[in-house]
Amino acid sequence: MKNTFITAEAGANHDRNEFQAFKLIDEAVRAKADAVKFQTYSSETLYSKYTPDFAGYNNITKLIKDIELPRSWQKTLKSYCDDNGIEFISTPFDEKAVDELYELGVKRFKIAGFECTDPRFVKYVASTQLPLIISLGIGTNLDTMLQIRNWILEVNDNPNITFLHCNNAYPTPYKDINLGHMQKMMTFPFARIGLSDHTEGILTPPIAVSLGAEVIEKHYTIDRTLPGPDHPFAIEPDELKDMVDNIRLVETMMGIKDTKYTKSEKEFSMARRSVIVIGDVKKGDVITKDNVTTKRPLLVDSIPAEDYYNVLGKHFIKDLSDDMILMNGDFE
Repeated sequence: MKNTFITAEAGANHDRNEFQAFKLIDEAVRAKADAVKFQTYSSETLYSKYTPDFAGYNNITKLIKDIELPRSWQKTLKSYCDDNGIEFISTPFDEKAVDELYELGVKRFKIAGFECTDPRFVKYVASTQLPLIISLGIGTNLDTMLQIRNWILEVNDNPNITFLHCNNAYPTPYKDINLGHMQKMMTFPFARIGLSDHTEGILTPPIAVSLGAEVIEKHYTIDRTLPGPDHPFAIEPDELKDMVDNIRLVETMMGIKDTKYTKSEKEFSMARRSVIVIGDVKKGDVITKDNVTTKRPLLVDSIPAEDYYNVLGKHFIKDLSDDMILMNGDFE
């Protein structure tokens, strides 16, 4: 059975409230996610102060300043994650963040979809030699995936890469999630493939896992009605738990049958069909379509219906009554 790596994306939904950040970790632990992920950025290094308004965002530099993760929290948040058995991840958005997180001892780095086409930054993150999870998001295609790998190979000759199919609309309409593209990504052998999902609700991630996704990332919040850019499209704690449970359920469905009966089917095997006698027959009679048919049940030593044509032309070696089940030893 596969074990999907599930990241609960807290992102900026801490709202610069440290208690709320701890609560987000608690909910990720309760949901049994594998990791909880924050984001480490500074307004000054993320956007130019001359950035115009876009996508409904006004004064983007102030908005980012208002939701920055205080970097002094990172050590405490990681320690709290360690104590609670969940992996701490934070997406870096500048070189200082990369250095800080590396010093904290994170196990892997995440590169966001908007940053994945910046070779300067991608190479800086890859130079840490840590495993990379990279959202292949806006403005990318399969060729971009190859290009990113080539950038990484310039600084790491044996990289551990996971690419996440991603649509960078918040929220992503279902018609734009394009899970078929994720499956095309799986044809490349040099990376694990998963999904960073921004659709509303919890339907999409389990479907992605059923299609082969090995990593899932999903934004969540304590309360979707809280103010802030990432709360409205995020899922709430009970939904996060249901999503993880559904993914684990899907994993149990992905087995390959290697026996005639599954364990659960064995008690129903008698409901299959056997060869059944029509009318009374005598020892020596030839078995024909006129004196045998097929019906339920199938017994341990009866002749299964699939062998019906194989017994035609053989001879009964004992008298049998109408509707009796033909057994091994009744003919030759």
